[in-house]
Amino acid sequence: MVATAQSILFIAPPTAVTTVFSLLKEEGFEVGLADNLRGALGFIKKSKPLVVFSRPSMSGYRVDDLLAEAVQDDGFPPVVVFTEQGSAQEAQRYLEKGAKDYWLEPLDAEKILAAVPAQIPQSSGGAKSQQPSDKSAIIGTHPAIARILALAKQVAKSKATVLIQGESGTGKEMIARYLHQQSDRAGAPFVAVNCAALPEHLLESELFGHEKGAFTGAISRKLGKFELANHGTMLLDEISEMDLGLQAKLLRVLQEGELDRVGGMETVKVDVRVLATTNRELQQWVEEGKFRQDLYFRLNVIPLTLPPLHERGDDVLRLARHFVEQFREQYQLPPLEFSAEAVAWLKSYEWPGNVRELQNLMERSVLLAGAGPISTSHFLLDDTWTPPEEAAEPVEEAPSSQAESAAEPHAPAPLSGESMENVLADRVLPLSEMERIMIMRGLKQTSGNRTQAAEMLGISVRTLRNKLNEYRSRGLDIP
Repeated sequence: MVATAQSILFIAPPTAVTTVFSLLKEEGFEVGLADNLRGALGFIKKSKPLVVFSRPSMSGYRVDDLLAEAVQDDGFPPVVVFTEQGSAQEAQRYLEKGAKDYWLEPLDAEKILAAVPAQIPQSSGGAKSQQPSDKSAIIGTHPAIARILALAKQVAKSKATVLIQGESGTGKEMIARYLHQQSDRAGAPFVAVNCAALPEHLLESELFGHEKGAFTGAISRKLGKFELANHGTMLLDEISEMDLGLQAKLLRVLQEGELDRVGGMETVKVDVRVLATTNRELQQWVEEGKFRQDLYFRLNVIPLTLPPLHERGDDVLRLARHFVEQFREQYQLPPLEFSAEAVAWLKSYEWPGNVRELQNLMERSVLLAGAGPISTSHFLLDDTWTPPEEAAEPVEEAPSSQAESAAEPHAPAPLSGESMENVLADRVLPLSEMERIMIMRGLKQTSGNRTQAAEMLGISVRTLRNKLNEYRSRGLDIP
């Protein structure tokens, strides 16, 4: 393996991984992309990636063939299958064939970074992604957040279980990663498991592993996530969704530090610090008989409750500016500021989706604002949003020939190719032209897929279609 960079391999169309490529590279990883078995095996042999993320199938490729290779090679990297539309049956089939995990799209860079350390051998001394970085920094100075961070730091070096509660999107997993990074286990694996993602029988195998022949399709021994997290930290995300029967087995691991693989005859000792998150009122679930009381008490040694974003005051603007800067750098755009009306709206909005909603809104705003400033029109608060005045001129007034174009000296010449990529460094353009450039860039990055481009741009497909029709009427080439 190259000493200066750990690697990750994706076997998928470029459009499926565009958003995570640059972020992973910023974290110091070599990122490979393949669309066939031969290319994938060549990269694996040369770069020895920490983990392989693969679509189930593409033209001329099936992940089953890759998993067959993995079964024959003890040194083969873990394979995570990811798909746009999955099912429990498909997940079971791939896990039984040897896949280490099964994810639904879209891919998330933070989730990938959380999963990768679990695959790093302890002899490697840890990869860069194990260490705290700006990507995992917790932004905020609100007293509630400051108290949570202080308490988390105080207990980080202990083995005490921590129950992190809060609404969806408040940053519970980031707090869990912060606890791991501040602990004595920071150089060991951090393994996250979503308890709601798999049915009971699959989740049991995922957590505790299974022996060869334990069930139909179990063609080899599989280590569970607890064993992969040995000497490290295990995050049980959405713990409230775990089946009651499986809760009893989890309680044994927490109390005794040992487990039995599915179909196994020997007890396996593990040393794992357990963190759990939930967006439920877990005490109420205990009272309703939906969650074991003894497990609740065992998990709730250190309780941390994250406040919703709308209660965090000025942290809203701090986070908004942080995300704007993050996406501005990602899309190579000039510095951006907020208009006064945008600041007022950000402060007054209730944020039902919390920090996750704010992050998505800021990405949309950065893409639409161009040279800025960011206003409420860039938030696309409803589907009635209209582009800037320059872009809203009647279609019939647009030039229909080269002669008419020449008669309008102030109309910017259409840009394409490399000039489009570097336009921000070359000159200042009208917002209508900036909007067109962003739309064309979105289409280019998604290979012309209208639905994916609209999602990337934060607009509806109908709005995108209307803009493209306008560009065609002006004689512009549309991919």
